[in-house]
Amino acid sequence: MRTRISALFILFFIVTLNIPEAYPETLVGSGCSVSNTGYLTELAKDYEKLTGVKMFVRGGGSVVGLEDLKSGKVDFAASCRHNLPGDPADIEFIQVAWDALVFIVHKSNPLDNMSLVDARAIYAGKITNWNQLKGADAPVKIFISRPHAGHGLSGIETSTKEMILEGKSPLEMPNTVSLASTGIVEQMVEKTFEGFGISGFSSARKRAVKMLKLDSVYPDKKNIASGKYPLKRPLFLLIPKNPKPETRTFIDFALSKQGQELISSYGAVSLLDIK
Repeated sequence: MRTRISALFILFFIVTLNIPEAYPETLVGSGCSVSNTGYLTELAKDYEKLTGVKMFVRGGGSVVGLEDLKSGKVDFAASCRHNLPGDPADIEFIQVAWDALVFIVHKSNPLDNMSLVDARAIYAGKITNWNQLKGADAPVKIFISRPHAGHGLSGIETSTKEMILEGKSPLEMPNTVSLASTGIVEQMVEKTFEGFGISGFSSARKRAVKMLKLDSVYPDKKNIASGKYPLKRPLFLLIPKNPKPETRTFIDFALSKQGQELISSYGAVSLLDIK
């Protein structure tokens, strides 16, 4: 009996000593679907392989990420919009990559090119059928990333308003469908022949959608990095002003030469890619 008790004590002592290995550090992040699909999921996996730090990231949209960070549910958040009036002063926005707004349609849509004038006309309700743009005779169905009222603007919604609609918000129209995140917008355009949406290059390039040329310039990595494609915008990681050390170490890695080279290798536009 005494031998059995001693053995159990020794086992307990060994397990106690090995707790740091049994329960490694974990970092949790959420937010911008464009960032999550475009580079963050892959970066988190590579960081975990390199450091042993367990990483868990999910999308949900920039507003979700900011809310999660404010409430302490996550260690960091991803955002594809800059900080806005009303955002907490104790949250730091750190740019880690570049993106661009892109117009997306169903793969089978014959349209290849769009102008800013065309896009504004769609959002103003002046263009309601694809045949007005020499496309198919089908109604334009607009999918918009728009969080629940009272929770702020999504990243795509903010960029669309500032960069395309000259400070105006998209009109609420019968052919407009509001969705919780850009990831869902992309999924709906994938399966809707008459669908139209605005997304980010970083994630849209991975979807079964057609990215339209803007004034005859295709949104690829080279054209975005050079500035030839005009709708370039920053992607951010958000952290508290006083994050835990492990969070700061991950951010430093994302900004390092190795981290930036990894982001570029995924097909996203890194800070190093901008000449």
